[in-house]
Amino acid sequence: MRKTPPLAAVGILSASVAAVCWLAPSDAPAAEPGQLAFNNRCRTCHSVRESDNRLGPSLHGIVGSKAGASSGYPNYSQSLTNSGVVWNEETLNKFIENPESVIPGNNMKPYGGLSDEAERKEIVEYLKAQSGK
Repeated sequence: MRKTPPLAAVGILSASVAAVCWLAPSDAPAAEPGQLAFNNRCRTCHSVRESDNRLGPSLHGIVGSKAGASSGYPNYSQSLTNSGVVWNEETLNKFIENPESVIPGNNMKPYGGLSDEAERKEIVEYLKAQSGK
């Protein structure tokens, strides 16, 4: 007949394994602040992977591109595609702060903007890095 270890021993073993896992160095690099800000604010609808369109278009290579020109994304608003806006640090920053003030009638609803200037800057820098700019 097999003996079951005492419950206390199981608890100690579980706690030990959890502590070792928590203390063990991770192979994954730590996310940079811009990536964290992007993940927290943008990733629900956007990706930075090429052709990975979601509710919103992929933002891969966005810096330097014309608004509404991402290939393969069918749901741009008329106001965005007709805006003539070229995405650079300034236009991205303003759009992330208040999309409606930059391109009225865009499809970014219910997103109303991000007032934190430092966080916007982190996101823009992250998008620049992902665009190779």
